[in-house]
Amino acid sequence: MADYVVEFGKDGGRREADGRLDAPAFHRNHQAILDVLEHFLAGQSGDVIEVGSGTGQHVVAFARQFPGITWWPSDPNESHLESIEAWRLHSQLSNVKSPARIDVSDAAWCDAMKGEAGPGEWLGVFCANVIHISPWHVAEGLVAGAGSALRKGGMVFLYGPFKRGGRHTAASNEAFDVSLRQRNGEWGVRDIEAVEALAESAGLALIETVEMPANNLTLVFRRA
Repeated sequence: MADYVVEFGKDGGRREADGRLDAPAFHRNHQAILDVLEHFLAGQSGDVIEVGSGTGQHVVAFARQFPGITWWPSDPNESHLESIEAWRLHSQLSNVKSPARIDVSDAAWCDAMKGEAGPGEWLGVFCANVIHISPWHVAEGLVAGAGSALRKGGMVFLYGPFKRGGRHTAASNEAFDVSLRQRNGEWGVRDIEAVEALAESAGLALIETVEMPANNLTLVFRRA
């Protein structure tokens, strides 16, 4: 569970001399996530923001897979921002922007990503392993901001563990949920139905729920 609840770089993961961190979770899940994104983003162009980019390995993999899309990484943690920038420089990919520090609990978080050279509207928002290790108001701000910033047909991809109908999908997820709530009473594995209702209030419709490795899911929402 360390790759969820412990800051990258303090969980025994490797740090390169240039500041790049290595997350074990990346090696386990990045191909499955790419397969989902391929289904929805192949042949698309535009701008996609990753909320909570962590080490930066995922956003580099996404940029390599989808060269017609510009990827905007973000994270609130200083050591993660350093690692993301190091991975960006190491990759030498022109379609990865420098990372931004944003607070998605504020529904206006997308404004912080734009600046003078930023996009007017987003093709997509990708967010992995965030809303269960943060208070619910973070999910509220994330979804509200996405709903106002996405272009018509734009999509939100939420990856992580979820409950269905108030029930855990696996015993390991239930144990993980208990550990999260012991660490912080405002954290916890979220109900799909609660996230879907939140999305609907922001003009986003759940269009697909994809089974992922290790009892995770990817929820795909689209702006009408």
